[in-house]
Amino acid sequence: MASGLEKTVRTAAGPLQILAGVDLEIKRGESVALVGASGSGKTTLLGLLAGLDEPTSGSIHLDGHEITAMDEEARARMRGRLVGFVFQNFQLLASLDALENVMLPMELRGDADAAAKARELLERVGLGSRLDHQPRQLSGGEQQRVAIARAFAAEPQVLFADEPTGNLDRATGEHIADLLFDLNREFGTTLVLVTHDPTLARRCDRFLEIDAGRLLQESQAKVLAGGG
Repeated sequence: MASGLEKTVRTAAGPLQILAGVDLEIKRGESVALVGASGSGKTTLLGLLAGLDEPTSGSIHLDGHEITAMDEEARARMRGRLVGFVFQNFQLLASLDALENVMLPMELRGDADAAAKARELLERVGLGSRLDHQPRQLSGGEQQRVAIARAFAAEPQVLFADEPTGNLDRATGEHIADLLFDLNREFGTTLVLVTHDPTLARRCDRFLEIDAGRLLQESQAKVLAGGG
């Protein structure tokens, strides 16, 4: 839940307001798409909700905890326990192979059976034969499948996805979307995703449109009407 979120940054031309008075509530287990034009503030909002950045003012509660009252160390611990991420540019560690990338969040958490769980997840996303491949040896779609397996490795309560199909061709993007939503249902995770793709947004339970830093009422949002 977010209340009164404001985000202003300093620029050479003076203060620039990115978000203005955003209020929203996302229910446990719900899938929500954040949509809007480039520069509307949707990625900034995602980062705030995930605790990756701090708002200028306002409050955010994640799983009953006010993350805006925490310092960075406490927010990092909270993310480690509750949150998974899927990014447009995959964000895999180039020096690790697929298995090691998926194992990493579980090892950081201290799971004893990290290797077995990571292997099972990579099998689940169709990469059982690519366990020892580094990111540079994988296609974009394969890298995103590794990233999705890693995101679910720590069994997050909330998954944040920023343009998860944005760097992929349409056919590969559709396959990745199927995988993302299938695993999301299987794990019962709350999903919050940023997307420019109206087809992907329609697969969520609902969508929220941001326009010039303000969250429109759902009755005002037009971006998905008629598929445009």
